[in-house]
Amino acid sequence: MEEPLADELLRAPAAGCGVERALEILEGKWSTLVLRELLSGPLRFTELRARLGGPSPKTLTDRLRMLEHQGVLTRTVHAEVPPRVVYELTARGHSIRPVLMAMLQWGEQDAAADVGGRQAGVAVRR
Repeated sequence: MEEPLADELLRAPAAGCGVERALEILEGKWSTLVLRELLSGPLRFTELRARLGGPSPKTLTDRLRMLEHQGVLTRTVHAEVPPRVVYELTARGHSIRPVLMAMLQWGEQDAAADVGGRQAGVAVRR
């Protein structure tokens, strides 16, 4: 018997469904991790880059601009020397918290189940 949520996922239109819409925002590793880090509060560019493990400045800048354009975060430039730029989630950005929490739970459960040392992306046939 299908779960109601699974049934709902199967009935969703292939194009433009909620999953596709979410993936437009959570596109790529860095976008998702930027949102994760900003859930704890506003951060400056260098703080964010350090917490992420050092993506290139260009990559991070591109992701931040994309997320700002999508209305998920704001960029505030403070008139100081040198200029201070702070990134912060909008209400729309904060609404992604349950999605990231579900990803966290799934990732932790999958890691715990990976006792056999599966290699990522390699199917085991018996």
